[in-house]
Formats: sequence, structure tokens, C-alpha cells
Amino acid sequence: MAALQLHSLMAFTLIIIAITTTTPRVQSIGVNWGTTASHPLPPSKVVELLKLNKINKVKLFDSNPQILESLSGTNIAVTVGIPNSMLHALNSSVKAAESWVHDNLTRYLSSDRTRIEFITSVLVSLVLLALKVHCGWRRAVSPKLRFTILPFRRWAAISIEAALIRAKLADKVKVVIPCSFDAFQSESGLPSKGHFRPDINKTMISVLKFLTKTRSPFFVSISPFLSYHQNKNISLDFALFRQSAHAHNDTRKSYKNSLELSYDTLITALTVAGFPQIDIVISQIGWPTDGAPNATVSNAEAFTKGLLDHFRDKKGTPLRPRATQMEIYLYTLFDEDRRNITAGDFERHWGLFTFDGQAKYEVDFDQGPKRLVNAQAVEYLPSRWCVVNNNLNVSNATARAAEACVDGADCTALSPGGSCWNLSWPGNVSYAFNSYYQEHDQRAESCDFGGLGMITTVDPSVGNCRFNVELKASFSVLVHGLDFGHHLVLFGLVILVLQRL
Repeated sequence: MAALQLHSLMAFTLIIIAITTTTPRVQSIGVNWGTTASHPLPPSKVVELLKLNKINKVKLFDSNPQILESLSGTNIAVTVGIPNSMLHALNSSVKAAESWVHDNLTRYLSSDRTRIEFITSVLVSLVLLALKVHCGWRRAVSPKLRFTILPFRRWAAISIEAALIRAKLADKVKVVIPCSFDAFQSESGLPSKGHFRPDINKTMISVLKFLTKTRSPFFVSISPFLSYHQNKNISLDFALFRQSAHAHNDTRKSYKNSLELSYDTLITALTVAGFPQIDIVISQIGWPTDGAPNATVSNAEAFTKGLLDHFRDKKGTPLRPRATQMEIYLYTLFDEDRRNITAGDFERHWGLFTFDGQAKYEVDFDQGPKRLVNAQAVEYLPSRWCVVNNNLNVSNATARAAEACVDGADCTALSPGGSCWNLSWPGNVSYAFNSYYQEHDQRAESCDFGGLGMITTVDPSVGNCRFNVELKASFSVLVHGLDFGHHLVLFGLVILVLQRL
């Protein structure tokens, strides 16, 4: 671990401390449950939804006590998260690690009612990836962000490990360091030429030595959606597991989909590094349904069904045939209207379910019903919407809508290719007004917009463009604000979108 250097950690998106039993891992499907939403479903409703759909493995991004209490006694395997705000403290203090372990692990594990399996830091992979790809890491990431994320290296891991030993959990604890899908690559596109990026190769070898010594799996996110957008040689059919896709051949091996291609590129990178047999857990994989071209419900349904069929067939990949212990976490359970959208507007639309727990499409998890069961007895705010008052002079409405989008409204469905992209003016302005109004709990003053807004009880939804009515507030979550520069960029983009017609 001494070879780990600060600059090498830029490829890693988080450090995970995995809590496991001595029972060997078996093939399983889990889901990521994020709460970066303005009005999330109450934890009790979410747990009920998980049970109704026979989902028995979830990965959280925090350790909210309300959520952990709601999972108590369910036998659902849980991953809890360490927030970024804790990273510096854990980096420098075993006492801080002991306190965190006691408050977030021991109190739940001691009763054997909450089945905690993993601890993970807050997921930031796509944000950091976008910053690094578009701007360059050293220029794009603020000193504050580097200070928060990068120090969570070997000293933080050692602190957590020491705390777990003192809590008598060491026999169940393993420390693993996963990476995002951009940490490995193949310039030719052939899996047989896969390798880790040169700038992180030494770091990867150090990490893999540690994982091998502790018999820990390698956690990785794989994103066929982003791979498709970034690679001209990958077709949409290939990314969506369609039988009509043109196969990619590599020597005597044939690849029929993007998952196989990415997975075996990683296998080769691990082999070149000297660790061909290490277990792999796909910690994030999914397809968004809005906010970008090809981010549609039909494509997400095709992808998820293709992924689960591949998973059930237990055929593995050309380099790892008959892989019977593949473990994956679908990304993600719900849409989240407060997620950072640096990587793209689609970031808020990865959910299997809409923000209010309504299934977007049919899918068979093979251990539950073929049709997903919706959340039950959901409590909404009153059936009211905020729209443009067409009886007034609305010449300034576009600027007002742009301000709303920057100041909290979720306007990602208005982006090119989005579900509300085809709304004509001023319908798109009404969409922005309503989103802001719902975000602010339907307070009358939040539908003013200089006198341009009007409250109505007539649903303005058009076709697939849904004007939401928000949920009643249930419990508090941490909402990350945008920096000033991002506000300016977002404002300009919104103006362009709203003025295109």
C-alpha cells in the first residue's frame, strides 16, 4: 500500500469496506438505493416496495438511521455508506473511525436484525469522470473537492480496519478498493488488449495485492450506456443485448454485447497486472430513461431484460465462461431529482421506478413477479400545478423559467431527447414553473414568477411528458448544491433549450 500516491487516486471513485460472512458469495442481484431527491419516499414505503418485489440486496450511499431501522428484521442484505464529509476525519483518526463503526455498525449488528454486508463511501464516480474527461482532473476539481475525496486512502482504510478489530468484527470485514469503468481500457477496442491506464497502473497493482491478501473481491462500475456514447464502434443494438447486434470478434472469441466486451477487457487488465482469478462484483450497471437521446424507457427495458437474461443463463463471458458467482447491483432503484448532472441530464433518471415508486417497465428478477409491483398508498401533495398565465404578456417568461431551472427546478426532461423535449413554447416554460412550484411544496409564492405564474387544478401533462405532483415530505436528506460556475453554465444551457422554439 505504500506505493499509493495521491495523484494516482484520481481514477478511484470510492473506497469500500466490505462486511461479509464466511459463507462464499453466490450469484445475486441487488439494487442501488439513492436518496438524492427533494421529496423521497418514506423508508418504510421503500422497504415495503423491496419486499413486494422480492429484492433482497440493497446498496445505500449513506447510513441514515431511519433507513437502517426500517430495514431491521427484513433479512435484506444492506450496504451502508460513509459520507464524503467523514473522509478527512477517518484519514487522520482511529477514534473517529471507532465512533463511526459504533454508531453505524455495532448498534445494528449486535441485535442481528439488520443484515449489513458492506460499507461504502458516497458515490461520486460519474461526477469525477465527467470533470476529468471534459476539463482535466487538476484543472477541473476544486481544491475543496480534492481535499474531501482524495485523503480517503490507505490511512482511512487502516483506521476503519483498526476500529473493526476493536469492535470484534475483524473476522467479517474486508477492505476493497473499486474503480470506475474508465480505469481500464483498450485502444483497439479488443478485450485481449485491455490494460489499466498507465497513470494508475502502479496503484492498481498495489491495490490488487492488498485485495488478494485479504481475499476481497474487486468492485467495479460498468456503464454500457456511457460506453455507447463514447465509442463509435459500439452500436445501440450491441449495448442493449439485441440478437441483431453485429458481434465483435477478438481472435477466436466472439462478443455479442457491450457487457461481455467491457467485462473481458477488465479481465485482461487484471491478468496483465498479475491477478487473473480475483472475484469481481459489478457495483453499478443500468440504463437511464430520460434526459438524453436513447435514454428512453423502451431502451432501458431492453437493456435490463437483456442483462438479467445474461445473468440467469450463467454463461459468463468468453474469458470467464460459466461464471456462476457473478454479483451485480442495478443502478438504481428510483429517479433522483437532486443528483448532480455534471455528467449529463440523464443522471437523474436511472431508476427502475419513478420518484414516487411507480414501475417504468416490466422486468423479471427471477426470484419475484414478472411485473414489478408499485409502491403502495403513496401520499402526494394536492393535485395542483403551476403554469404560465397566457392572459398576460409572457415575453419575459423564458428568462424566468431559466432562473427556476437554476434555482432548484428539475428541468432535465426538457433536454434534447428528453421526454418533454417536444413541448412547444410556452409549455416548456410551464414545465419549469411547475417543477419549481412542486420543489417548494406548492407554496403560493413559488408560483409567482413576477406575476407570470398561475395555479391550476387541470393536469397540464402532454403525452409522455409528465408534470409531476410531488410527494409529501417524509424525512430529511442531504442535498448537494451546485457551485457558482456550474450555475452559470446551467443557466446558459437552459436559456438555449427554452428558446429553441
